[in-house]
Amino acid sequence: MMNVKITLPGNVEKIIKALSDAGYEAYAVGGCVRDALLGIDPNDWDIATSAKPGEVKEVFPSCELIGVGERHGTIGVLMDGVVYEITTYRVDGDYSDNRHPENVSFAQSIEEDLSRRDFTVNAMAYNNEKGLVDFFNGQADLKYKALRCVGNPDTRFNEDALRILRGLRFASVYNFGIESKTAASIIKNRLLLNNISEERIAAEFNKLLCGVNVNYILNRYKDVFAVFIPEIVSTFDFAQNNPHHNKTVWRHITASVSNIERDELLRLVMFLHDIGKPLALRTDEKGIDHFKGHNHFGAVLAKNALERLKYPRKTIDDVCVLIEYHDVRFSDNKRKIKHVLNSIGVINFERLLKIQHADMLAQSKYKREIKLHNHELAKKAFEEIIDNNECFELKSLAVNGSDLIHLGITDGKTIGIILDSLLDDVIDEQLENDKILLKKRAVELYSEINNEIN
Repeated sequence: MMNVKITLPGNVEKIIKALSDAGYEAYAVGGCVRDALLGIDPNDWDIATSAKPGEVKEVFPSCELIGVGERHGTIGVLMDGVVYEITTYRVDGDYSDNRHPENVSFAQSIEEDLSRRDFTVNAMAYNNEKGLVDFFNGQADLKYKALRCVGNPDTRFNEDALRILRGLRFASVYNFGIESKTAASIIKNRLLLNNISEERIAAEFNKLLCGVNVNYILNRYKDVFAVFIPEIVSTFDFAQNNPHHNKTVWRHITASVSNIERDELLRLVMFLHDIGKPLALRTDEKGIDHFKGHNHFGAVLAKNALERLKYPRKTIDDVCVLIEYHDVRFSDNKRKIKHVLNSIGVINFERLLKIQHADMLAQSKYKREIKLHNHELAKKAFEEIIDNNECFELKSLAVNGSDLIHLGITDGKTIGIILDSLLDDVIDEQLENDKILLKKRAVELYSEINNEIN
């Protein structure tokens, strides 16, 4: 027991006191204790108790109870619209699938309960009466930012292989170093991730990508990530013999990930944006490497990887379109900007500007100032287009389908072709976005189409 003071939320304190008054032990446990000690406001407060599920129910007769996890000893107590999970001390049985215990039995002490947990920083408990309960030196590991398994790392990871990714996620998000035996076991047991569901892997990976320590973790444990995204393997030692680059493709990728804001979609794009380069390699007569078309290869590889990991369709579509366009350079060319805006939309164009900036900063310093200057020009031109409501999409065009129908153009496919052509003319500044002029041009186009048909 340690002399540490954690300010518990009122309802958590109330729950622990109610269980204690009824003759049971109860503690806040796990991640909430870890975060509180780090000065982070916990998202959830979990409570462990010596009371059995039936006894927990008896202690809170007037509260709404949720028994979804009762088979594993968990009762949810609803207070002020928040569900607090109260779990009986327990020990897990054998794990046959590297993820779930075959059975769970109730334990007699908080020490037994904490001993089954993954990492020492997650194996602490607290209540106001006893203070901090820390049998495995989790507080010291927090102080020195060390991630260490409780007990034998091989045992912990064979019990639940998702702990491999959870450990890397904690190290990335909290900027922890991973203790040597735990690190060696992560690499040794990485293939166990093949037994974990794709959705769980994706969820952990997304959080990991948004960590402050992501660059180091991606580089140090790249072989772990290659288990579920093998498309990255060819980039690991792939040199870029080109003045614009001073890193391997993989080192460029990891640098670009850390260069962009901690947004899951943006970091996912950076992680995948250049994986097509090895397929696109062409070396000229001077020995300089070029990667024309790597964006197309990358989008295909990214689509395959994300579909395999069962990412949402919207995420896949956005990532792939951003990879397709990530190498387009605009400067202050408004026509080019408007055509891309029409293809990918305003939100993805804003993302694209951030992606290109992060990409440039991960390259060599060769012509960097020129690149950044042109990027700033593109950003200003984009902002002018938006601020001035300049036309770049059909809904901003001064004519629409109804206008064309009134001109006697009734075939839906023909209407679509004419509207697209008018929009191109407006974007390319061959026509003003004026209703009279556009209707006149629409009639001319309709006549041209009919002449081609006849």
